Amino acid sequence: MIKETDGDDYEAVRSLNQELTFQDTEHFFAEEHIPLGQEQKRTLGLVSEDGVFTNLGLLLSDQCIHTAKLAVFQGSSKTVFKDRAEFSGSLFRQMEEIYAYIDRFNRTRAEFPGLKRVDTRDYPPEAVREAMLNAIVHRDYSYSASTLISIFDDRIEFVTLGGLPKGIAMSDVMMGVSVPRNRRLANIFYRLHLIEAFGTGMLKIKECYAGCSCQPSVETSENAFKITLPNVNYEAETTSQKAPLFKREQRILEFISAKQPVSRAEIETATGLSQSVTVRTLKKLLELRLIQKSGGGKNTVYFQEKESDDDEEHKN
Repeated sequence: MIKETDGDDYEAVRSLNQELTFQDTEHFFAEEHIPLGQEQKRTLGLVSEDGVFTNLGLLLSDQCIHTAKLAVFQGSSKTVFKDRAEFSGSLFRQMEEIYAYIDRFNRTRAEFPGLKRVDTRDYPPEAVREAMLNAIVHRDYSYSASTLISIFDDRIEFVTLGGLPKGIAMSDVMMGVSVPRNRRLANIFYRLHLIEAFGTGMLKIKECYAGCSCQPSVETSENAFKITLPNVNYEAETTSQKAPLFKREQRILEFISAKQPVSRAEIETATGLSQSVTVRTLKKLLELRLIQKSGGGKNTVYFQEKESDDDEEHKN
């Protein structure tokens, strides 16, 4: 009955929930110094001409029913969980919390190709931002299933519901052609300077990986769209991990494995190494991901992460 009255445009269809609040969205608009009163809500499409909240209003409300699920896996397969989270609330809240969550796992690798230190993030922040915005702005919200984001040692996958619009090929998307599925939602994100122009997202992602041996990829099916961002540091790290360890590195690694968790002072006493040598060696083992640390200052301890036999497989 609702479709017969309002049509098939998901954004314009009246929301089944009319008890909506916009605390998060109003706060976000206020930070951008953009008013969001009743008239603006009507102009933007959050409220229909009849004065009822639309599905677009639902998406930006605190009561948004659509969620995003994120999982972090050990290695390159969905075998061992390291962390997981689910995000709900308005799309603006989800956007900020998802980006902050991914950033926690976007490590920085330091190298010294010359005299100056060069820091490289595992994933170019701009590529992560564009892939995330694509997942939020262009997914098909007529489906209730969650957006899935999976973080592996060698890549991040963004899987969203909704294939390519009819008449658009993958080659068109990679060239910058854009036919927004959620036109009004995309327009709001454009007004808020979150996206610069329609169709530039994939081009920006490609630019972020210019000159890299690994390249992002896009896969699509009739009802889903996946963007994969490779870890630009992964190949260098795995090559380093395969290199033989020095005797002192092996001694420290064996001591940590046998006695963990241990402090730096305990390592120095057991191995007879100086403080400066121990600090440098621990730093290298941390960079190689052979050990981990927790705590801070005098309370810092080092350990090796053990896999759990009880970890579940990632379920959609």
